[in-house]
Amino acid sequence: MKFSKLEATGNDFILMESGEVRPRKGYNWAELARAMCHRHLGAGADGLIVVEGSRVADLKMRVFNPDGSEAEACGNGLRCFAKYAVERRLAGKSAPRLTVETVAGIREAVVSMAGKRVTSVKVGMGLPRFKPERIPVTLARPLPSKKEGMALLDYPLKIEGLPLARSQLAVSLLSLGNPHAVCFISEPVAKFPLDRVGPLVEHHRMFPRGTNFEIARVVDRGRVEARVWERGAGETLSCGSGAGAITVAGRLLDYIDNTVDIIYPGGTLTVTWDGKGEVILAGPVEEVYTGEWLK
Repeated sequence: MKFSKLEATGNDFILMESGEVRPRKGYNWAELARAMCHRHLGAGADGLIVVEGSRVADLKMRVFNPDGSEAEACGNGLRCFAKYAVERRLAGKSAPRLTVETVAGIREAVVSMAGKRVTSVKVGMGLPRFKPERIPVTLARPLPSKKEGMALLDYPLKIEGLPLARSQLAVSLLSLGNPHAVCFISEPVAKFPLDRVGPLVEHHRMFPRGTNFEIARVVDRGRVEARVWERGAGETLSCGSGAGAITVAGRLLDYIDNTVDIIYPGGTLTVTWDGKGEVILAGPVEEVYTGEWLK
């Protein structure tokens, strides 16, 4: 089975066309993702992306985490998908714009090219969702009627099994097709014990389907440094939907302006949100290598 490895600000993915495994109908993508994404026994990646045909868009994208679970949305994965599809003309055209069917809905991608090579991709991430049942999140008590539909900002989250100083976090909760809990801190993000806190937040009883967890520090109104613990993958070098969630939360808290650079360990993503419309994500993307899976 032929595959390609792409990365977007350090967030790396294995891309494979569904036709590569035909005629095996109903292929077990979850099992393949667990095998291929393993850093030592496989190719190593933050996720497996499957390219399929679509009746409602140019193409369809499915994303499987290293633990085999299927993700609803993936911003950096969508950008890798667009580069892969445009350079190979899989959508039947060479135009710099394509639509992609995802579990979270149809998304649009616009590519920037140098010759025949895609160098960066801008994608729409959809509208942020704030209602608890749409995230989803289970609150200890119902919200007052006057706050229904409003963003859950700096919501207290109690974490058991941690020192007192870390046992309660203020998280902002929202969905960009997948759930996010964003925590703004004043210390450098490199000092935060994400390897300990991340799994506890991801699997907290408050999140029935788990959650992505972002920690962020505002540098100024145009820059935020961040790290992320991704649901089903652990800490990654970058996360597109996480960058969008940080931007939405920071904008609502009046920490940042409409356009902001989210600085991850793997690189910088630029996100734009006007406070009411669609979240727009942009950044570089590279193809690392192609190969053939022999197992």
